[in-house]
Amino acid sequence: MSVIEWVTDPPFYTVRSPAVSIGEEVPGGTLSLDRLRWSVPDSLEQVRREVIACTRCPRLVTYRARVAQERKKEFRDQEYWGRGVPGFGDPRARLVVVGLAPAAHGSNRTGRVFTGDRSAAFLVRAFYEAGYANQPTSLARGDGLHYTDLYLTAAVRCAPPGNHPNPNERANCQPFLERELRLMTETRAILALGGFAWDSLVKVAPGVFGGSPSSVPFAHGACLPLGSGGPLLWASYHPSPQNTNTGKLTRPMLVDLLRRIRASYEGRGARARPGEGS
Repeated sequence: MSVIEWVTDPPFYTVRSPAVSIGEEVPGGTLSLDRLRWSVPDSLEQVRREVIACTRCPRLVTYRARVAQERKKEFRDQEYWGRGVPGFGDPRARLVVVGLAPAAHGSNRTGRVFTGDRSAAFLVRAFYEAGYANQPTSLARGDGLHYTDLYLTAAVRCAPPGNHPNPNERANCQPFLERELRLMTETRAILALGGFAWDSLVKVAPGVFGGSPSSVPFAHGACLPLGSGGPLLWASYHPSPQNTNTGKLTRPMLVDLLRRIRASYEGRGARARPGEGS
């Protein structure tokens, strides 16, 4: 697998070396898609740049920009990302983790999914304890964080007011999630963080992995097979302060679930890729 890096202005991508993460850094400023050129084909990076440049949802575009301009007092001296937030992690991961949407002063500030807020602090420490992350913190792009065998993304890619995307906004982001799931050809398990992500994944799964829509309700620890020979869909409570401060979700609970998920696919044989016959 390869890390993709920016090397010049106008930017283009080049293969650097075998590594575990994709999309470590993106420069600030406005992306001009017609000025991008690519030295290697990379479809995950195509999704990534489209997410960053996306302006499909006027409400979200207005909100993310306003938050980035006004800023939170404790981050007043920082430049906010204020754009769509792409997925991050190992492009050959067997575990794909899907959250809800960027937090206004977390990922919308830092530009990396689950980075720079309390939810990120809780989640990434659990990843670290379960052996998926090289460090227990996720503070900013360029902080050295790498995921091994894990790719982290979200159902909605821009910060929504009140942390509540509307149905049209979820529908606008759905193609990004579908494409990522098709491109993550080594996936053996998918973890939905919260009911919103669970519902999004249940909706897109038949088109990616086959099978019929499921009516299995969301519950922490729920597990649902996707298609014939496809990955298992797992559920966890979202690592929001509302859940973690009340004890509804504890770190041992999440670490235990991550270890169960790993055990479910360790030793499983190869399977057909999405869209291929068994």
